[in-house]
Amino acid sequence: MAENKDYMTLNEENGNIHISEEVIAAIAVGAAREVEGVAGMMSNMGATMGDLLNNKKNAQKVTKSVKIDMTGAALKLDLYLTVQYGAAIPEVAENTQKAVASAIEAMTGCAVESVNVHVTGIALN
Repeated sequence: MAENKDYMTLNEENGNIHISEEVIAAIAVGAAREVEGVAGMMSNMGATMGDLLNNKKNAQKVTKSVKIDMTGAALKLDLYLTVQYGAAIPEVAENTQKAVASAIEAMTGCAVESVNVHVTGIALN
């Protein structure tokens, strides 16, 4: 497996497969939002999970809530999310780690070394 700045490159027998960092981030966001207790994703740009439904520009902001390190043999991800009030944060974080790693590995074939979950807020509603 070789790396590019914006793509994960998988060297296959019949050629190369290039997977965009944005695709990996979108898979991570999709998997995370399926986890019970996850209220949304946060980014430095102020986008939330609801922004995914509004338009593509806001959807790109939400994928910024996932930071991906593709420099090693396996992916390292950092996810920034909001948890529903009353949910057990350690349980939500662990379930998110498992769901994201599983989805990325299944859909891309790329190994995931770590998924670091950063709880940045609590949703009260």
